[in-house]
Amino acid sequence: MKLITEHTEEVSYIIEAKDDGSKNYVIEGVFAQAEQKNRNGRIYPKAILEQAVSKYDKEQVQTQRAVGELNHPAGPIINLDKVSHRITELNWNGNDVMGKALILDTPNGQIVKGLLDGGVKLGVSTRGMGTLEQKNGVNMVGKDYVMNTVDIVQDPSAPSAFVDGIMEGVEWIWNNGVLEAQELEKIETEIKNASRSDRSAVEIREFKNFLSKINL
Repeated sequence: MKLITEHTEEVSYIIEAKDDGSKNYVIEGVFAQAEQKNRNGRIYPKAILEQAVSKYDKEQVQTQRAVGELNHPAGPIINLDKVSHRITELNWNGNDVMGKALILDTPNGQIVKGLLDGGVKLGVSTRGMGTLEQKNGVNMVGKDYVMNTVDIVQDPSAPSAFVDGIMEGVEWIWNNGVLEAQELEKIETEIKNASRSDRSAVEIREFKNFLSKINL
C-alpha cells in the first residue's frame, strides 16, 4: 500500500459568532472527488471512494475522532500534538464529497485561525492508503483504499509537496498491527539536517536518488 494525498482548494472558511462573543472557525467545501482525473493523474472510482468515505464517517466522524493536521506529515499516522481541526460532516453531492471541519483551539489550530484572519488562502488535502493500478495512462485507486484523514495545506507546489511525493513512493506494510515503511526513509532527515547553503544541493541529490528507486 502507498500513501496517497490529494489537494483541493474548493473550500471556503466561515467564522460563526457564538453567544459568548467568541468565534467558531469552520471549513466547508469539496473534500474529495470521484470519477474524474485529478491533478495527480489519479481517478477514484465512485464505488471505492464511497466505501472508504462511509467507513471513515462511521468510525471517525460520527464518533468525534476525525481529526486532521496542519500540513501533511511524512506518513499515514495521525500526530495528536499537531492536530488543527476536527472533521464534523461528510456528505455526497454527485461525485463530490462535501465536508465540514471545525478549527480547534490547539496550537496548530490557533495558527490556522491567525492565517485566516490575515487573509491567507488555504486548502484541504485527503490522506489515505491504497494501491494504484495503471489503466490507459491513468492511475486508478484500488479497492483497498482507506481514508486516514483530511489535512489543511497551503500550496501543493511548496517544498512540503516534495516530502509528500517521496512518501507516496514508499510501500507501507502492517507489522504486528503497526503501519510502518517497508524501507528505511532518511531523505527528509537528510534535507532537514543540511545547512542552508547546502540544502538546495541536498534536495536535488536526494530527489535524484529517490527517482532512481521508484518504479515508473
